Amino acid sequence: MKAIVCTRYGPPEVLQLKEVKKPTPTRNEVRIKIFATSVTASDCLVRGLKFRFRNRLLLRLLFGFKAPRRPILGMVLAGEIDSLGRDVSAFKVGDPVFGIGGRVFGAYAQYVCWSANGMLATRPANLTFEEAAALPYGGLLALYFIRIADIKAGQRVLVYGASGAIGTAAVQLIRHLGAQVTGVCSTANLKLVESLGASAVIDYTREDFTRRPERYDVILDAVGRRKSARALVDAQRALTLGGKVTSVDDSSPKPVPADLIELKELAESGVLQPVIDRIYPLEEMVEAHRYVDGGHKKGNVVITVAQ
Repeated sequence: MKAIVCTRYGPPEVLQLKEVKKPTPTRNEVRIKIFATSVTASDCLVRGLKFRFRNRLLLRLLFGFKAPRRPILGMVLAGEIDSLGRDVSAFKVGDPVFGIGGRVFGAYAQYVCWSANGMLATRPANLTFEEAAALPYGGLLALYFIRIADIKAGQRVLVYGASGAIGTAAVQLIRHLGAQVTGVCSTANLKLVESLGASAVIDYTREDFTRRPERYDVILDAVGRRKSARALVDAQRALTLGGKVTSVDDSSPKPVPADLIELKELAESGVLQPVIDRIYPLEEMVEAHRYVDGGHKKGNVVITVAQ
């Protein structure tokens, strides 16, 4: 089968298209024929080992010293069940599925074997494979941090980085909860964020939201402190009394299968629509990583693997 192999840590060019052996499922696994995957920020961080210096040794021990121990990256997918382990009863061959593997990579390939008991569910009936592959990463992270922030109906919430994978999902989910959403993004993305349900949008290239008169019950940093630190230095002065700032860097989410089912139901009901910026074929994975590294994608960058 064809797969994108990460030959070492480094720039996008370390990713190479190769022929590798098709995997065989163990007794509790399913083999998935992958139709689409997504290039996430986490994929790019692992590929480039873009972490703080003091964390790099630990991460090399975790992922692999010179190159990822699991050289086929990719943590999200949408595809079709191709083969079953002998103890699998939750799925059948031919089921359309989508999911996220977390630290279990492998989605940059034509086939992968994942646990049938993991973060895998039948694909939302109203989404294409490409749309389904764009749902789990940003959707699950947004869902988790909205819960952490305890966002409720009637609150005023500001989402910093509202046009990324997490931000576009967060705007839609917060609006669904009945809170009033203000999105912060660049000039090019103002209309997109407004179309997702934001009642107000702020162009961070022209205006500092902390100097406006509005106050917020929650400020949700959807891009992480590595990118937002400077902009959020004075975030406290934009909060209401008792308000709080929550960042996606504040904790490590541990989603469960029920969360994926909830995302599926939200998508099928029309509450949550994944946003796709660009779609590349598997053979153009290097270019897709270059684009994501640029830091200006809208929503998700999707990779088509098989037709």
